Amino acid sequence: MRLARRAAVAIAAGTLLTGLAVHGTATATAPHAGSPPDTLTVTDPAQADTLREAAASQGRFIGTALNDALLGDPAYTAIAGGEFSSVTAENAMKWGSLEPNRGQYNWAGADRLVEFAAAHDQQVYGHTLVWHSQLPGWVENGGFAPAELRQIVDDHIATVAGRYAGSIDRWDVLNEVFNEDGTFRDSVFYRAFGDRYIADAFRAAHAADPEAKLFINDYNTDGINAKSDGMYRLVSSLLAEGVPVHGVGFQSHMILGQMPSSYRANLQRFADLGLEVAVTELDIRMNTPADPARLDRQADQYRQVVGDCLAVSRCSGVTVWGISDRDSWIPDVFPGEGAANLYDDAYRPKPAYWAVLDAFGGAPGPDPTDPDPTDPGAPASCTAAYRVVNSWSGGSVVEVSVTTATALDGWQARFALPAGARVTNGWNAVFAAAGGAVTASHVDHNRVVPAGGTVSFGFQADTGAHATPAVALNGAECARS
Repeated sequence: MRLARRAAVAIAAGTLLTGLAVHGTATATAPHAGSPPDTLTVTDPAQADTLREAAASQGRFIGTALNDALLGDPAYTAIAGGEFSSVTAENAMKWGSLEPNRGQYNWAGADRLVEFAAAHDQQVYGHTLVWHSQLPGWVENGGFAPAELRQIVDDHIATVAGRYAGSIDRWDVLNEVFNEDGTFRDSVFYRAFGDRYIADAFRAAHAADPEAKLFINDYNTDGINAKSDGMYRLVSSLLAEGVPVHGVGFQSHMILGQMPSSYRANLQRFADLGLEVAVTELDIRMNTPADPARLDRQADQYRQVVGDCLAVSRCSGVTVWGISDRDSWIPDVFPGEGAANLYDDAYRPKPAYWAVLDAFGGAPGPDPTDPDPTDPGAPASCTAAYRVVNSWSGGSVVEVSVTTATALDGWQARFALPAGARVTNGWNAVFAAAGGAVTASHVDHNRVVPAGGTVSFGFQADTGAHATPAVALNGAECARS
């Protein structure tokens, strides 16, 4: 599959789902891979009320990492398609995902991402061609002689970058090649070739897709330190050799209250080399559960990151690593930490969302004196009836009816079952579960619901009679009827 590069962006988020911050219309032109960031503009920045419109008003992109497994979730895809102008594959373009067995490629997830981007007039940030992690076992443990491994790497780059040539705006050619002290990481590639594999990978990627901008990407390089100094020495030497390196990505997986004071100066010194710089994997984690004070501090830190990017003319944009806190990688890697993203577990925009929108010059966020729709004391936009209509030892049948005050084109209802319980079958909805949380999503015949309309669905669970849980519709908790 070869998809043509998008020539223009018509940003029209529309009223995608009730309760989501995706609305407004503007028109912009998407930059060619070789054009400067400031070619991306909107006609009236003061009216920009989505992230992508606001970022475009500053000549920048705003991106997110996409989880392929969630692209069937209407709330997730509404935000991904409406709010962001660039997408990065969270895992679908990594070597282990694409080529788990030598010569046998699985293109499904990567193709879906590229097709999603084309359908939503988005740039694609390719991630990643050569990385020591998430390698298939046959590469990591193959014991190949250097000459054969060289051919394997070249073939992989040519196949992947070649397949998507013309569709990828930026490629992370190399990812995480440094230790914390600025020395090169020990990897199967470094052991075989020394640091020469880095220049060779850039040349191979450029041969496969001459239009894409080619990046090297790493974490803990946000401030001026030993690791970023190592990166600076490397890219300086690559440029001196004429290697086609075009940019440096700064992952910026941050901790609340620990933003480096030299962040802007660090971006600037790489930009002064003539390189594009980008914030590629931004999230800001904290100890959980979150509280309002820490969420406000997090918002300030997000605002500062965006402000520092805007202050550096060659900083082309910011990618956040994931959409909602419920989908984040952080709790699995850092137990007891999380709440790192722009949207909460129910896909509601957090203070950090409004801070990023504001930093890009977008429309102001909600008036703090207005009622909070997530406050149990605020008027509900829906009512829900949850009834256990039959139960026995180890099982029950449940019927749920939800009446909405506003018209819907696509819906999700969320509720919790008792610990350890699960839905075994259901009707009039598609069911998914994560932990004890259950999500029931529309099917074709009940996708559209008029204002004042009611949607009903049911399911069988492997638990007996149980307490009535709260039901949320598209992220807003419903009153009980």
